[in-house]
Amino acid sequence: MKKKMEIRELVLCAMFIALITAGTFIRIPIGNDVYTLQFLFTLLAGLVLGARLGALSVGAYVLMGLVGIPVFASGGGPGYILQPTFGYLLGFIVQAYVCGRLSRMVKKATLVRILGVNVIGMAIVYLFGLVWFYVVSNFVIAAPVSVWWVIFYCGILQVGPDFLLCLAAAGLARRFVTAGFWLGVPKAALAREA
Repeated sequence: MKKKMEIRELVLCAMFIALITAGTFIRIPIGNDVYTLQFLFTLLAGLVLGARLGALSVGAYVLMGLVGIPVFASGGGPGYILQPTFGYLLGFIVQAYVCGRLSRMVKKATLVRILGVNVIGMAIVYLFGLVWFYVVSNFVIAAPVSVWWVIFYCGILQVGPDFLLCLAAAGLARRFVTAGFWLGVPKAALAREA
């Protein structure tokens, strides 16, 4: 059975597409690296909207970039699939779905439990991102890198800042829970969690 989207759901999905896009262009330099808030907003999309709408929002963002709208950090277009970092974008879609699903399964949405869900989401993004980076670098664009190089530079060095984004997303999501704004959860259940 097909479920129709309500106007409220459409508006919220559009809002998260806009937030993810804006987060892509908010650049925070730390040492020699530059970080964005894209990951923060993809986490929040899953947490706040739930599995289906969260993944739909992130998926729509990725689709917009693939059709040529310059919403990605380095532009857009179908050729972006051949970028070594495209795997992270695929990971964001899966992460939004899994985080949305897991966040609705916890009995009480405490900060620690939401943070645990976010860390699982971070692992999903890393899995997709690191595998794609390695395969595209070595077999598509002929810029060979070792597995250990990818794990160290694209994984280990990124864990600290990304964990802080997981923590920030957990704190913000917790505020949404206490405000009663948590799609897919009955208001009575939210009242008990606050």
